[in-house]
Amino acid sequence: MLKVGLTGGIGSGKSEVARRLAEHGAVVIDADRIAREVVEPGTPGLAAVVAEFGADVLLPSGALDRERLGRIVFADPERLAALNAIVHPLVAERTKRLMDEAPDDAVVVHDVPLLAENGLASQYDEVVVVDAPEDVQLDRLVARRGMTEEDARARMSAQASREGRRAVATHVIDNSGSLDALKAQVDALWYALTRRQGD
Repeated sequence: MLKVGLTGGIGSGKSEVARRLAEHGAVVIDADRIAREVVEPGTPGLAAVVAEFGADVLLPSGALDRERLGRIVFADPERLAALNAIVHPLVAERTKRLMDEAPDDAVVVHDVPLLAENGLASQYDEVVVVDAPEDVQLDRLVARRGMTEEDARARMSAQASREGRRAVATHVIDNSGSLDALKAQVDALWYALTRRQGD
């Protein structure tokens, strides 16, 4: 099994790279998706978040109000650390279960937004960083996700710098161009990963 860490700043296009790797046959373990699942209504994770942050972070439906919680934690490093202390152990437990279920010869891609921030590079055989200039990230967040420029900048500044991410990379995907250019880079990456897996 080849363990690959995939990361990139918010708005870099990391999810698109993960999707294309899955099409090639990678087993993709998406930490963000798992992080959402472990705080769904009725879970111990959601109960712990409400105990820490109060019932104001819930929607009328009882689901987590991610936007409201995001505004709290991305503006305050201590509150972000408190949230991470709840969610990260739950994500780690679910991730281990998925790893145990993957075939022995799989290329397992861990989609980890905060890989560089949390010093996780050494846990992977290869680290892929999806990179885009900050102005491109900002434009995508405002235009495609409907964030305010202020919210987008706050989320970007809560993450590692581009240099910090690139410093831990064994492969860098430049996603500042077209989808065709991205596809060609992902195809080349898959070839490199499967060759490494075969060694």
